[in-house]
Amino acid sequence: MAGLDLPRAPRVLVYVGLDLVGDGLIKLPFVQALRHAFPQGELIWVAGKGASAYRNALAPLVAGLLDAVVDQAEIGSRIGELFSARPLAGQAFDLVIDTQRRFLTTLIVKRLRSDYFLSGALDFLLSDVKPPAGYQRPRALARELLDLLALATGRASEPMSPVALAPELEALAARLLPAGPVYVALSPGAGGLDKRWPLQNFVTVANSLAQNGRVPVMLLGPDEQGWREDLAAAAHDAIFPLQHPAVRAYNFRADVSVALARRCAAGVAADSGGGHLIAASGTRLVSLFGPTDPEKFAPLATGLLVVKAQRWGGSEMERIPPAAVLQAIEELLLS
Repeated sequence: MAGLDLPRAPRVLVYVGLDLVGDGLIKLPFVQALRHAFPQGELIWVAGKGASAYRNALAPLVAGLLDAVVDQAEIGSRIGELFSARPLAGQAFDLVIDTQRRFLTTLIVKRLRSDYFLSGALDFLLSDVKPPAGYQRPRALARELLDLLALATGRASEPMSPVALAPELEALAARLLPAGPVYVALSPGAGGLDKRWPLQNFVTVANSLAQNGRVPVMLLGPDEQGWREDLAAAAHDAIFPLQHPAVRAYNFRADVSVALARRCAAGVAADSGGGHLIAASGTRLVSLFGPTDPEKFAPLATGLLVVKAQRWGGSEMERIPPAAVLQAIEELLLS
């Protein structure tokens, strides 16, 4: 497959609609691959319908990957935009990549001045380049975006994990998790109650790891801080680096979690932001799924084992036994 005839340092605009934290974590492998594909390019990320997590919570993770993040651009929502001045009038781009599939929005975004336009909306109807006959759209959004990039470059795109981190964060993580022990990251939080594995199961896993010479590392974000006291009482050997005084000044920045996860030999998380952060670190991951679809939402981890509740007869997370998770951890540690 031939790629587009782009300059060595192309000006590339990527359009997204909503761009919340969860969306940003799912799209992070695409951003990494985008920079890898165009190392000298100017990469501009435009969120048309609200704030972008890449301007706030996830900004440290895209530092050096994106040249500009424009949010609340108010592009792509109203039919009247089809008859008004072009969006971002006065600017031109070598390539515009439309990552969403609402056809009206695609019509509006296509009005941006560009040499090439890529969009998967309505089976690539308005895209300047289309996939070969028989193409099957991946269920996972991250894979779908990587396929769009492959159309531009003419070669398969893969996430370039792990993400780069500031040296000060690498040093901080090394101080909190010094070399020697085998650390296993446990991220018990999840946005929806139905996606959470019971805390008692995390305790069971933590205690079993400790009995076998591993060090359980509990990664508790701002929404899980209230769990620390009970978890610490039940899992005596677990450590809680995100609650360490040396980390407070970072206010739960995403890259701190990534730096800590990178010190671990494996991690465990449900379908959650914590799982995507562990994946971004390059650490191997046991990903727990129940009511949600791993084919669509599983992180693009360098080493991934998915454990599905359906194996035990239903979609409820509590069906997943701790023994199965411990077995998966050991499999990753020995691989």
